[in-house]
Amino acid sequence: MLAVTGATGFVGSAVIDRALKMGHSVRALTRRDQSAREGLEWVKGTLEDEEALANLCKGADAVIHIAGLTNTPDVTEFEKANVTGTANVIAAAKGAKVGRFVFVSSLAARKPDLSAYGASKARAEELVKTSKLDWTMVRPPAVYGPRDIDMYDLFRSAKLGLVPLPPGGATSIIHVGDLASLLVTLANRARLKVIYEPDDGREGGWSHKELAQAIGKAMGRRRVFAPHLPANVLSIAANADKRLRGDKAKLTPDRVGYMSHPNWVSRSDHAVPEDIWQPQIGGEEGLRQTAEWYKAEGWL
Repeated sequence: MLAVTGATGFVGSAVIDRALKMGHSVRALTRRDQSAREGLEWVKGTLEDEEALANLCKGADAVIHIAGLTNTPDVTEFEKANVTGTANVIAAAKGAKVGRFVFVSSLAARKPDLSAYGASKARAEELVKTSKLDWTMVRPPAVYGPRDIDMYDLFRSAKLGLVPLPPGGATSIIHVGDLASLLVTLANRARLKVIYEPDDGREGGWSHKELAQAIGKAMGRRRVFAPHLPANVLSIAANADKRLRGDKAKLTPDRVGYMSHPNWVSRSDHAVPEDIWQPQIGGEEGLRQTAEWYKAEGWL
């Protein structure tokens, strides 16, 4: 029995699909009513609801804690969602004597000084480390795949032949299906108190230019114009986005902080051992599949 938070999100829904396919029973937290599904039990509540979290964890063999806030115009919300929320899940897991705890963090936690988001994830990591649970943490790089709404904007821009980039640097990526497979696998592996930084298997990651061209290729373009935008220009764009979209703005000043950092490549000394997990979907193939999904669903 796997207890999953963040189950209705992009990564969480992929984890549920993978867990059910592997024969696990799943109990998942949700804010809203969801459709019934064999092998899946929904628990209505939030990360602030102690009773719901207790029900979620009761009798579970492992908890996969995915839920968290990645973007908000109000940076004070990161503390409540990512730090207090994680503390609440830890307390519920300990109260239910859950044997395994898998926490989804972020590469942004490596540089907590760059953003309030990264700082909140770093604080949440410390809570997990000192929890006395049997934990493993995963810091995913940029996650993409069908149903993703974050990297979707890059595909939409590539369709027009333009992919604006942050200042020069490199990043790793991982397909959501591979990440889901890793998380479910780790839920079944005891005594792994380590932090993993998985990726698509591309050594050294992708330079921003390489990734832009790969997305362009996935969209059927031989070349795309991919200019690097200085941090001050991104800041101006973030302020404009806030004026235009308010609380729904995707580019926030906090995001500009870590977007401008030159190195979000998963570190080899934090790689997942090959006998535990290996990525199955290479970047170019995964980007092509993702573009096809967007087109088939009418997103592009």
